[in-house]
Amino acid sequence: MDYYKAPLAEMTFLLEAFQYPERVQSLEAFEMFDIETLQALLETTSNIAQKELLPLNRVGDEEGIQWDPETGDVTTPEGFKQAYQTMIDNGLFGVTGPAEYGGMGGPEILGIFFSEIATASNKSFSMCPGLTRGLVDALRAHGSDEQKEFYLPKLISGEWSGTMCLTEPQCGTDLGLVRTKAIPQDDGSYKLTGTKIWITFGEHDLADNIIHLVLARLPDAPPGIKGISTFIVPKMIDGERNAISCTGLEHKMGIKASPTCVMDMENATGYLVGTPNKGMRTMFVMMNAARLHVGCEGIALGEIAYQTALAFAKDRRQSRSLDPEKQDANAEADNILVHPDVRRMLLNVKTTTMALRALATYIAVEYDVAHHHEDEEVRQQADDLVALLTPIIKSYGSERGFENISEAMQVCGGAGYTTDWNIEQYLRDERIAMIYEGTNHIQALDLVGRKLPMKNGRLMQNFSARVTELIRGCKDNEALEPFVTPLKDASKKLTAVTWELAAKGAEDREVAGAVASHYLNLFALTTLAFVWTIQAKYIVENEVADGETRLKLGRYFMDKVLPEVDYLVSAIGSGKSNIMEFDVEEF
Repeated sequence: MDYYKAPLAEMTFLLEAFQYPERVQSLEAFEMFDIETLQALLETTSNIAQKELLPLNRVGDEEGIQWDPETGDVTTPEGFKQAYQTMIDNGLFGVTGPAEYGGMGGPEILGIFFSEIATASNKSFSMCPGLTRGLVDALRAHGSDEQKEFYLPKLISGEWSGTMCLTEPQCGTDLGLVRTKAIPQDDGSYKLTGTKIWITFGEHDLADNIIHLVLARLPDAPPGIKGISTFIVPKMIDGERNAISCTGLEHKMGIKASPTCVMDMENATGYLVGTPNKGMRTMFVMMNAARLHVGCEGIALGEIAYQTALAFAKDRRQSRSLDPEKQDANAEADNILVHPDVRRMLLNVKTTTMALRALATYIAVEYDVAHHHEDEEVRQQADDLVALLTPIIKSYGSERGFENISEAMQVCGGAGYTTDWNIEQYLRDERIAMIYEGTNHIQALDLVGRKLPMKNGRLMQNFSARVTELIRGCKDNEALEPFVTPLKDASKKLTAVTWELAAKGAEDREVAGAVASHYLNLFALTTLAFVWTIQAKYIVENEVADGETRLKLGRYFMDKVLPEVDYLVSAIGSGKSNIMEFDVEEF
């Protein structure tokens, strides 16, 4: 049973609250994309997603995918190919693609909202165009002019799809262990040989061609991460099959309609992208784009799980309200929405989902500013924020999303555990988001080990300056005190912990590794308080529909969710004690 209506009103509010017209539409690249245009595009996307993708969600989960071991061909569930063609026919795959290559040229926030709607409707399906979008970004950044002209139009239209081929049987996180070889040929191409595993949509029947972005080593490559190059390896070249094929599928907990492939190459023809031995630059463009959207998967599935649980709570009658005045005299029992703990669970899900969507909006706005603003200093500040906040939205977005789906299941009791209400599928589908595109602990290590010390701490300084500026802008408004005071408190604790961690981590790197995940979650909660305060300030200063309800939701987050920072501060303060003191035999 599917309960989903895209939160279009919420998306419109966020565009206004985070100053989309002033900060993004004012840029020359997006002057044609006013809020009304975005609303129309989102409405179209929502209608198609709910009509075409949502009905296939359970079908795809039950039917799964079929692999032919003789040919290596993969067949997607019934209806997927038709839905994919509908998306092509409506130009929905290229909304953020550059106009010079056939795209719509829309802002990143449009891509983020599109991604949320598609993921909520059918996560397995949404992963194919999601990877293609990342490949487009990578080729735009590092592809040759010839490669851009040849590949981008078909990738942007959806006629061709893309993959990211990193992992091998002996290496995942540690890509320095990649063994796939690329041998240069006289015609300028390369012959690649090796095996890649866990390749999402590595083989399928939706698109006419599949373009793989592959990590491999040249014969004279230096060892480790510094010897990796990036190559385009198409499935089809001039109408003929290339020597790359699917030799197996993973059997997974969730996303069962998304083929996760073992891809073998035996002298497959490939083409170098970018500079030899500098392939990680290309791959990280694709990876960083993917990480932002992975965080949004938690928002999407948290949203549909919430809508499902809310519908159940309004209908299900069990026991009596603890307040006699709220009891329904015309029924034997009250609906469970009268019970405080049911409300607590629903509000936990709703307020954190709303906050994560707001954070994704904030990052998307900064992304567009970073890529298109005419002032270099403004671009740099925006780029700093995107770099700093990307591991946070990826990790905390996916982690809290999973927790929210679980809480929505709890609201529904035994019914939530059955297939009748679909929440169990959302839980299974979301679990992978904490693992792929860099596990959440890798995100935490990236935040602590790379982003905090980067540019002598400039990234963190820029974020802190934004928080300080917001607090100062709210100080004379009494209505904002319930937001400003807890934000100020969380920000002070984050700053103190950051300095302490920097000192301890410099002396003992294991300390940073031991507390990195707790630190990321502390940082995440502070950013969510930050974006809730931005929204509250906008509501108080403007006439906003349902403004008082939004303020109540924000105050709930500040009072009931944000205090989690105190536990995290305590856990971080204990460092690596009780973690690294165990001998191996004691596990």
